[in-house]
Amino acid sequence: MSYQTALTINKVIKDIDAKKYLLPSIQREFVWKTEQIERLFDSLMMDYPINSFLFWKVERENTKEFKFYEFLRDYHQRENRHNPKANLNGSDDIIAILDGQQRMTSLYIGLKGTYAYKLPLKRWDNPQAYPKRRLYLNLLQPAQRENFKYDFMFLTDDEVQKDCKYRDDNGNRHYFWFPVGEILNITQEENVNEYLIDNELNVLLDKEQAKFANKAIFRLFGAIHRKETISYYLEESQELDKVLNIFIRVNSGGTPLSYSDLLLSFATAQWENLDAKEEINRAVDELNDIGRGFSITKDLLLKASLVLCDFSDIRFKADNFNRTNMLVIEKKWDNITTSMRLALELVASFGFCRENITSNNALIPIAYYIGTIGNPANFVDSSRYIEDRKKIKKWFISSILLRVFSFASDTVLKRLSEIIRENHNGFPLDVIYEEFRGTNRDITFTEDSINNLLWTKCGKGDALIVMSILYPWANLKNNFHIDHIHPKVKFTKKTLKKYGVPEKQIEFYMENFNYLANLQLLEEIPNKEKKDSFFDEWVKKQYSDPEQRKDYMKKHYIPDVNFAFTNFDKFFTERKNLLFAALKKELM
Repeated sequence: MSYQTALTINKVIKDIDAKKYLLPSIQREFVWKTEQIERLFDSLMMDYPINSFLFWKVERENTKEFKFYEFLRDYHQRENRHNPKANLNGSDDIIAILDGQQRMTSLYIGLKGTYAYKLPLKRWDNPQAYPKRRLYLNLLQPAQRENFKYDFMFLTDDEVQKDCKYRDDNGNRHYFWFPVGEILNITQEENVNEYLIDNELNVLLDKEQAKFANKAIFRLFGAIHRKETISYYLEESQELDKVLNIFIRVNSGGTPLSYSDLLLSFATAQWENLDAKEEINRAVDELNDIGRGFSITKDLLLKASLVLCDFSDIRFKADNFNRTNMLVIEKKWDNITTSMRLALELVASFGFCRENITSNNALIPIAYYIGTIGNPANFVDSSRYIEDRKKIKKWFISSILLRVFSFASDTVLKRLSEIIRENHNGFPLDVIYEEFRGTNRDITFTEDSINNLLWTKCGKGDALIVMSILYPWANLKNNFHIDHIHPKVKFTKKTLKKYGVPEKQIEFYMENFNYLANLQLLEEIPNKEKKDSFFDEWVKKQYSDPEQRKDYMKKHYIPDVNFAFTNFDKFFTERKNLLFAALKKELM
């Protein structure tokens, strides 16, 4: 391995475009955030070193021995996170990036591409939540952020339009966010001044601003075209084992390799008929699209593979990533992914999704059981499996609420798979109860633990879990909302005094309105219609028919008391008793 003559960023970008630089399949995917990219460009402007790179020269005759991927150009947090597979037909020697992929991809996106991340408070499945952003440089002033000198920002087209600083006499807009990728089209230093003149920055800005704009573009031009910033070592060995060892060692710092990345590095090279990286990425994407969406990772899917293949050791360690195990996983891959899909479809039918599952490890025993009975396609809805579904739901909810997988999860997964494998008469809920009774994995409830559930607050992860127990009739795949029975907006001291709540009761109202005894599940439309109505008025209007009101009260555990706002303390106490009895019946 030898140190090479450094390259300019412009030269490297051209070679990425020409597919001369590629990524080996052992590389992790791109994970940098926009601020990290902005900081990288700021470092370039200040002549800070960005560390050396490690390249691997792969000779043409050996390119088919390994799988390679192109660089991401337009990153999209939901739809385009995976690198496209490279076509090497007729390829010459290539250069694979062993160390520096995150920095190199960041340079490529910043200069040639876009970055789309989800806006806060937007739904994951909303296409409008991911506006495309390009990298811009502020030509008016230095950065206001701490530890930044130059103001690099990823902005949408709308944000740039709104930030127009001037209109000239002809009504033309002039923007002072410079599109960083435009620097690639400025090939000579004299073209920098032409850009300033063409955009009238030399006359529209005051003297100090014009000086700053001139300096900023010239520094960016030098960083991209003139300075040999990309210093690198070149590894020319064609021995795969050596390259893998080099890769693992040089990637021990920075953004750490996950175990799934390490496993993928072996699986991709060792699977014989399938492309491991593509298969695993596709499976993760498909599983996460089930129901209202899940957050399955490669780590979770590969851990499930170890369990579902009945390996004696399911820990993530190098010895378990051997060729023999990888070929077993490849052979059983369709069954593994089918088991996981059915498990997620089942759990989705219980009302669970990415927002209310506290441990994805709890999915693995369900997938294991479904796999042992042959992955029946109708498992989620056939009456034949109704008892299995009831037992699995009870186990799943108890395991999540009692944090069974909060530590040493491998031990639990191993023992659960053994119990399921050894018992063949349905899901072995009773055997699991007895196995872990009295241990820190005990999933049996006591009156104290049930009482603790009643103090679950709205907005906490466990709230919807407890609701799924209390509302077994509600198909939570539909759009149900957690609603405050007595509306949350009314619980201010000013409102409470206005409606005549005695001073000595105000503290009780304020402390308890957000707990389970004041919460119910309502479908989206009735909840919107209810809005901030007082409960007694809403019930009278919504359920004018006595039989309908009686049915509503039974389904929602509404006590037979005065519903007036001023009687909230009595309502809360009586409903808490009803909820306690219902949870006790279901969980004990």
